[in-house]
Amino acid sequence: MVDFELSPEQLQVRSLARRFAREVVLPRAAQWDREERYPHEEVAAAAELGLLNLGVPSDLGGSGMGMLDEAIVAEEIGYACMGFYTILMASDLGITPLLLAGTREQRERFLRPLTSGARLAAFALSEPDNGSDAAALRTRAVLDDHEVTLSGSKMWISNGAEAEWTVVFATTDPALGHRGVVAVVVERGTPGVQTRPIHGKLGQRCAPTAELVFDDVRVPRANLIGAVGEGFSLAMRTLDRTRVPVAAGSVGVAQRALDEATSYAHERQAFGAPIARLQAIQFKLADMAIGLETARLATWRAAWLVDRGRPDAAASAIAKCYASDVAFRAAEEALNVHGGYGYVDEYPVAKLMRDVKLNQIYEGTNEVMRLVIARALMR
Repeated sequence: MVDFELSPEQLQVRSLARRFAREVVLPRAAQWDREERYPHEEVAAAAELGLLNLGVPSDLGGSGMGMLDEAIVAEEIGYACMGFYTILMASDLGITPLLLAGTREQRERFLRPLTSGARLAAFALSEPDNGSDAAALRTRAVLDDHEVTLSGSKMWISNGAEAEWTVVFATTDPALGHRGVVAVVVERGTPGVQTRPIHGKLGQRCAPTAELVFDDVRVPRANLIGAVGEGFSLAMRTLDRTRVPVAAGSVGVAQRALDEATSYAHERQAFGAPIARLQAIQFKLADMAIGLETARLATWRAAWLVDRGRPDAAASAIAKCYASDVAFRAAEEALNVHGGYGYVDEYPVAKLMRDVKLNQIYEGTNEVMRLVIARALMR
């Protein structure tokens, strides 16, 4: 039987995440955005509360949260600031390949240290000349009995400048396409790695994004995750899961947009009454509420499937695509409700729209999500 009630433990997690998001993150988010500043202290505070690296199993010192638990946290953090959300959830993206295909030794070596302090992971798939075409990698991996040598560059890497280590996807032979892809962990400080921070982003400006350049970078072959040629499949299996928190963060933005628009509509006077009395405004709010509720349901269903060992590429794509589209429209309508005041940073709605635009792009553009959904239908 379908049950939409959260467990007592999940309600407790939501309360903790909501309190942290609204008391710690939300009051500082605008300043981080203006200064394009990485919030070191607040990330450390999130780690202290157990809100960082949620997927690390309990036997490795982590909280071992399920995907619905992650979605609950993601919605609350996304409500306060999508940039801060990306810092936390991009680290979970980085650890997922190890959860799926890492050996016990690799998990001990790379995951357990993340449970001590504000330590981040990262995931490097996109390159300067390919993003959506993830099988067309140019970063090369040369393997011998003892080492993997990497040459090339990765682009748009969330946490790239801050992560303790990064899962890098590369190809042993471009002619092999997806069959030549490998995944390898590259630790921070490895010789030959150059990190180039990316500045001037439209939104999510507190979340560090970087280009990573690999100049004959040598790492132990023991850092290879899974078998040679399984890297592309591992990347796709990872994204089938991690698109769910992206959807949940989008739901958080949609909820914030609705709350801000509703509050302002009751305050703003026009024609002798609050604009909330106007049917044109009421219809905007109603449409925002429809999108919010249906996006949350799609997200929870995708999370439910992951938690039951049945991750579904189409369900995750539907949730991510639909929720991020809903959130962008909600932020845009919240700006419309605010009128001219929505266009300046006195109110938060412009930042909501700038921030959530990225949700339609990263972890697979929404055009790619529609391809994933369509291919599932064709099968």
